[in-house]
Amino acid sequence: MTSLPVPPLDFTDLNTYSIHDRHSKVTVSDFALPVQPGMTVRQLLAALPNQLAGVDFPDLVHRIAEASRQQRPVLLGMGAHVIKVGLNPVLIDLMQRGIITGLALNGAGIIHDAEIAMVGRTSEEVAEVLGAGAFGAARETGEVLNRAISAGATRKIGIGQAVGEVLLAGDFPHNDLSLLAMARRLDIPVTVHVAMGTDIIHIHPSADGGAIGSAGHHDFRIFCRLVSELEGGVYLNVGSAVLLPEVFLKALTVVRNLGHKVQRFTTANFDFIRHYRPTTNVVQRPTLEGGRGFHFTGHHELMLPLLAAALVDEIDK
Repeated sequence: MTSLPVPPLDFTDLNTYSIHDRHSKVTVSDFALPVQPGMTVRQLLAALPNQLAGVDFPDLVHRIAEASRQQRPVLLGMGAHVIKVGLNPVLIDLMQRGIITGLALNGAGIIHDAEIAMVGRTSEEVAEVLGAGAFGAARETGEVLNRAISAGATRKIGIGQAVGEVLLAGDFPHNDLSLLAMARRLDIPVTVHVAMGTDIIHIHPSADGGAIGSAGHHDFRIFCRLVSELEGGVYLNVGSAVLLPEVFLKALTVVRNLGHKVQRFTTANFDFIRHYRPTTNVVQRPTLEGGRGFHFTGHHELMLPLLAAALVDEIDK
């Protein structure tokens, strides 16, 4: 076969310029510094490259620290995976230090947290028990949590407070590692946001849909109160891809509708991958009126201890 009769383009007359006259986005002054043995967290952050997350992460740390110094809210909304990878002690320490001022959980969060409190372990192997229809059928989990929720609805309190009080009243052996129990002991509000049918306790005979709805809606209203005070504060969404970003967006529009000034605040999303809803409903849309949104991709078991260490170092300096 013969080649097509199309001559290659001649580059002889291409216009060029000197690299010395060109703006460049990366310079050696932006490079990272080599790590050294025994570096402090502050020294490590200072050694990060002046690029992308190397700029954004220290900026977020400074914003959270400043909000804490100014006694502004730092709210944490999180999925249950954060509990399952063993981060309760890190978060409890931040609560005890007064850095985290409020928690929002999904329904699975109270399940894994309560099981940790009761027996010191959680998260069954679903594939091994699903075939027998035994997934989620742990008796104590359903009884304790559903009883707490029903009692909470009767008392007209939220799920978070109700479960925290039941755990404390039960004097369970690992309450010191429970977010709900420790938050109740510290008088830190915990709200729980449930999608009916998503949690194993909903299949138990002790489940009361009316109670779940009543206590859950009470928690949503408490969450709206917390969001109404978020001006100058921080909202962190960690490991919730859909539910809590939607709840946060609805809470924000409620409080703005009611006349609360919530315009300049900081948001950040932490997760393994970038999802649509956290990106739009936490990082982008809420901060259009002011403030700043951040997104960090990585494993919770690495990113949250790093964030906590950097915060403690920044606040205590």
